[in-house]
Amino acid sequence: MDTRSKIISVEAAIALAGGDRLTLLVTGPFDVLLAVHLRELAGARESLPDALLLVAIAEPPHPLLNTRARAEMVAALAMVDYVVSLEEPHIESLLATFPPDRIVRLEAAHQQHMRELIEHVRRRQSA
Repeated sequence: MDTRSKIISVEAAIALAGGDRLTLLVTGPFDVLLAVHLRELAGARESLPDALLLVAIAEPPHPLLNTRARAEMVAALAMVDYVVSLEEPHIESLLATFPPDRIVRLEAAHQQHMRELIEHVRRRQSA
């Protein structure tokens, strides 16, 4: 599947949630794609291997990359079926369409990963 066709609208994502096929929603900013993000997405995929994996790109407080770039990076991953870019008002309407057991929220983990990355870079620069 072409990466660009994996990026869908909020309306299409809500339709996926109400469709016949089980869909798992993973939310996070994915601002700089790290190996740990791949492990988290792989873990989500393994938890429901037959489900569609929909990733919702949330807005971080101070993004390094624009929303489209982050969506394209995540859409390029073979394990991801669809990507939707979300702004804060839309995330709640999308979350409301999914049962809680099919939502994986990675926003808090992302903040921790970014802190660890910044600390790593600083240590390497001072060494």
